[in-house]
Amino acid sequence: QVQLEESGGGLVQAGGSLRLSCAASGRTSSSPTMGWFRQAPGKEREFVATMRWTGSTYYAKSVMGRFTISMDNAKNTVYLQMNNLKPEDTAVYYCAARILAAPVSNDANDYPYWGQGTQVTVSS
Repeated sequence: QVQLEESGGGLVQAGGSLRLSCAASGRTSSSPTMGWFRQAPGKEREFVATMRWTGSTYYAKSVMGRFTISMDNAKNTVYLQMNNLKPEDTAVYYCAARILAAPVSNDANDYPYWGQGTQVTVSS
């Protein structure tokens, strides 16, 4: 099993920045694929960004150019740097993981491991 724990959420004004972190523990993989998803009230969970251990990344169009995903394999941690935040970015942000050199994916069903989520609130 892989355990994921997010941190770094909070309240920020529009135009501000936050950095989310997700620390993995347990049976972590040397070749993970990590993803960030979010879910706003009354909406379905949606893809935000994903990164493979090789360095390849993939972003949702809504966050491209504003969010950056990065990974520190030595610390088993993935980050999501969020800049120029907008009120529509308000959601619970979830970290997710695939192991065994899986490719990047924007489908939540492809990720077997999930964190509990961290709230991000952007005020206008």
